[in-house]
Amino acid sequence: MAQSTTVQRPMRRRASRRTFGHMWRHLFLLAMTAFAVFPVLFVVSAALNPLGTLSSAQLVPTGVSTDNFAQLLTETRFPRWYLNSLVLAVSNAAATVFLSALAAYVFSRFRFRGRRVGLYGLLIIQMFPQFLAIVAIYLMFSAVTDLRPEVGFDTHWGLLLVYMGGALSINTWLMKGFFDTLPSELDEAARVDGATHAQMFFRILVPLVTPVLAIVGLLVFIATVNEFIMASVFLRDPDSQTVALGLAAMVADQRDSNFGMFAAGTLLLALPVLAVFWYLQRFIVEGLTSGAVKG
Repeated sequence: MAQSTTVQRPMRRRASRRTFGHMWRHLFLLAMTAFAVFPVLFVVSAALNPLGTLSSAQLVPTGVSTDNFAQLLTETRFPRWYLNSLVLAVSNAAATVFLSALAAYVFSRFRFRGRRVGLYGLLIIQMFPQFLAIVAIYLMFSAVTDLRPEVGFDTHWGLLLVYMGGALSINTWLMKGFFDTLPSELDEAARVDGATHAQMFFRILVPLVTPVLAIVGLLVFIATVNEFIMASVFLRDPDSQTVALGLAAMVADQRDSNFGMFAAGTLLLALPVLAVFWYLQRFIVEGLTSGAVKG
């Protein structure tokens, strides 16, 4: 009997330690969740606040109204800003995914003179933030605007070129690592069947790298929607500005009185990001489950 009691005591201690460890993990997760959810709840409350000022914003609103959304859509250029942001984000994500995938395929599957220099060049470029070159980019596009105004300042084409120049390097490296994991036997089998390089790329390899394509597209889309520094330099015309620029200008001088509309604009801007995330999520899952070599 004494031996049984002696054996049960260590078991009880271990059980209590496990319970104590699980409790602390749950408390930590609850604290992190509250820390992440608090700003979202505050923005939602400010957007629904009928007064629409920063000083009257509370975590739990005293009233609910959609006046901030109505004023934002009717009294500002928000619909135009919204369209500009979506066009830039979709165009940049699609172009970056396509060009990065082509470059990654070439660096992964071919051996040519200058390949190593090109890879190291991309690696070095991505080590420096893009805004460090903002003065050089400004001077360069000042000359471009005089020669080709259709791709200069106040144009989405010029800003798109700048975005792509900063995103291609890191995304090419990311996709190259994914292409390197695919066995070379796939290429050899496709060549035996008479497939061209384009057919191998689009019909065989691209379906297998769907997860990284979806991830890169999602990250580029979110980064373009939230980008402010480069857009503030290039887009000076109010009709060509994005949501980030428009909302920042709206609260620059009257931060307190326009905070309700600012919060409403951030919520509306989050909708396409959530939609793109849910849409691309199934491609990530499908690519992970179907990316196997069949015998």
